Amino acid sequence: MVIVKAKNNQDMSRKAANIISAQLILQPDSVLGLATGSTPVGTYRQLIEWYEKGDLDFSRARTVNLDEYCGLSSEDPHSYHFFMQEHFFRHINLPADHIRLPNGAEPDEQAACGSYDRMIADLGGIDLQLLGLGQNGHIGFNEPSTSFSKGTHRVRLSESTLLANARFFEKPEDVPRYAYSMGVQTIMLARRILLIASGPSKAEAIQKACFGPVTPAVPASILQLHPNVIVIADAQALSLCPETAL
Repeated sequence: MVIVKAKNNQDMSRKAANIISAQLILQPDSVLGLATGSTPVGTYRQLIEWYEKGDLDFSRARTVNLDEYCGLSSEDPHSYHFFMQEHFFRHINLPADHIRLPNGAEPDEQAACGSYDRMIADLGGIDLQLLGLGQNGHIGFNEPSTSFSKGTHRVRLSESTLLANARFFEKPEDVPRYAYSMGVQTIMLARRILLIASGPSKAEAIQKACFGPVTPAVPASILQLHPNVIVIADAQALSLCPETAL
C-alpha cells in the first residue's frame, strides 16, 4: 500500500485523475471501476477537463460502478446512474454501451447480482478500481460486518451511511434503505486499486483502514492485503496516521 499525502481536496482530485489518465493512456481499453459520492467529483471534473483539451480518449474504455440504490430506476435523479451521467459520462466520449452499473430497478436480488458478476467476469475483471471511503470504513456499500462479502449482493445500509447520504435527498426518510453493491472479493480482484479520501470526517476511517487490524468490522482494512493499492488523502484525512508512514 502506497500512501500519498495531498495538500487539499483539489490536489487529491488532480493526483487521482493523473493515475486514472495514465491507466487509460497506457491501456486504452481499460476496465475502470468507478465510485459515486462527493469525494470523486473533483477527480471526474479534472478528467473531463483533460478530455476537452484533447488529452484523453475514453472511446475504448469500459466502466463498471460499485453500487446502486435498490428501487430506483436509472432515470431517477437520485440514482447513481443519473449521478454518473451528470458528473462524468455525458461530458466524455465513452460509448453508452460501455457503461455498466447494477440494476437497482431489478427486484430479484439473485438476478440483479448474478448478472452483474457475470458481466464483470466477461470483461476480464477490473483493471483499476476507484474507491471512496465511508466514515465507518465501508467501501462500495459494503458495510461493517462479521465477514467480508464476496460477489455483488443486496446490502441494508447502516444508519451512519443513511445519515451521510441524506444530504442528497429532500428528506432523510427518502434515502433508500437498501442497495446493490459490488462485493469485497470482487473489489480485491481488481488489478489496481485507488482509494481517495479528504476531510477530518474521514481521519478515523483512514487510520483504521491503513494501519489497524484487518477486520470485516472495517471493510476497507482488507485493502492492506492487496498487492497494488494507492491511497491518496489530504492532510486532514491523514491527521491520525503516523507521520513516519507518510
